[in-house]
Amino acid sequence: MPRSNPFRRRRGAAARSLPGISGLLRSGLLIAALTVAAARPGLAAIGGEPAYPALFGSHEIRSSQLSLFPKWRGAVSRYFDETRLPEAPCYARTFNKCHLREWTGFLAGLRSGDAETRIREVNRFLNRRPYIVDMRNYGVEDYWATPFQFLSLDGDCEDYAIAKYFSLRALGFPPDAMRIVVLHDLNLRTAHAVLVVYLDGRALVLDNQSPAVVDARSILHYRAIYSINEQHWWLHRL
Repeated sequence: MPRSNPFRRRRGAAARSLPGISGLLRSGLLIAALTVAAARPGLAAIGGEPAYPALFGSHEIRSSQLSLFPKWRGAVSRYFDETRLPEAPCYARTFNKCHLREWTGFLAGLRSGDAETRIREVNRFLNRRPYIVDMRNYGVEDYWATPFQFLSLDGDCEDYAIAKYFSLRALGFPPDAMRIVVLHDLNLRTAHAVLVVYLDGRALVLDNQSPAVVDARSILHYRAIYSINEQHWWLHRL
């Protein structure tokens, strides 16, 4: 029996507001839009923030203007709304706290671990979820899901990254030490998204395509386009 989908969105202008990541890369619209945005006031070279290593050999330009990213902002907003989920039985059709017990129990077991163990185990735990395209789950090409939606319905690359971001956030990692990174996979010639966590001077990559957490410096086939967290976004240029 197919799973009920309490999060399915009806098709409409809001759902189709932007093309998917792959479509933006194919058309060049994403790179063009961010390049134009980089010329606006409010973007500046990194300064006055921790000296994090540049990602995948890029030069980073930072902005606090997040209005260009409605899908990310929507995922963040829905996540905080869903932290007030009601109590209900697990067989209920509406997603509730019972459906989160596996995730919250898993996180509770990691609270006494060191930072690297938390990062490694979050990556391992969430990489077990099946990869499902957004069109199947939501009827649109690109939808950025919350961890609760991902745990209910599985998801695609940015959904893994978002779930890892909020898992580590719940374990005490500060948002300014993490980023969702949208990039181009030069080997597969396609768009992709990962989570990067900065720890002890390293940029650690949590990737649904890899069981291991690795230093970004060891990955040569990724080219970062932009990265984002709750406070800022970064344009990446070679």
